[in-house]
Amino acid sequence: MPLIAHAWIVTPLLLAAGALIGATGIGGVLVVPLLTTLGGVPAPQAIAASSLAFLLPALVALGRLRQRPELARRCVPLLAGALVGAVVGALVVRWLPVQVLLAGVTALVLLAGWRGLRPASAGVHEGAPTLGSGALAALGVAVGAGSALTGTGGPVLLLPLLMLLRQPLVFAVAAAQAVQLPVAVSASTVHALAGRLDWRLALMCGLLLMAGSLLGQRAARRLPIAQLQRGVAVLLLATGGWFALLILK
Repeated sequence: MPLIAHAWIVTPLLLAAGALIGATGIGGVLVVPLLTTLGGVPAPQAIAASSLAFLLPALVALGRLRQRPELARRCVPLLAGALVGAVVGALVVRWLPVQVLLAGVTALVLLAGWRGLRPASAGVHEGAPTLGSGALAALGVAVGAGSALTGTGGPVLLLPLLMLLRQPLVFAVAAAQAVQLPVAVSASTVHALAGRLDWRLALMCGLLLMAGSLLGQRAARRLPIAQLQRGVAVLLLATGGWFALLILK
């Protein structure tokens, strides 16, 4: 029995989602809708499988960070905070209204996309003051908790926050890609303990996302920073619009 329905459509779309993860850090938000709407996978299993699948593109991102020791050192407090935050979010998710949280995420994503397209602010400036370790750790806690609470994944929260805080785009994208790892570890552990995790489906999705991520990283290295920034801003606006439609349904 096939793992997913309409695999001939879902497979290339998962590769494309992985490419977006590799190029911009955003793209993981497409995985669950693809699995549920086209793949015929029940939502709980789709969320659980995608949580574990994000481990593989996150490992690709960590491999890239090894080539940039200065970026890797800056990401450490952020990733540690995200690990703690994701555990907290997974523990309290049952008591908080997801629609309200998703509305906040939507506003954040739309605002970041709008600012990213403004020529005056240019969204992210290489010369902007950098965040200290304490601020990055606190940001990681917030992103980890928000990701576990909304099921939207780490990058879709972290990237717009770093853009709004005017952090360098290179760091913002690298951190957004790497933050998938602690969030995925915490979330997939909770799903596995609850018996919702389909290991074969998670592995299949993870391999496709990893392959796409490698292609996306290679493509992103050939793009000028300004062009990549505009692409990220447009993708944020599209994601925010999609979230808004989900809320209004």
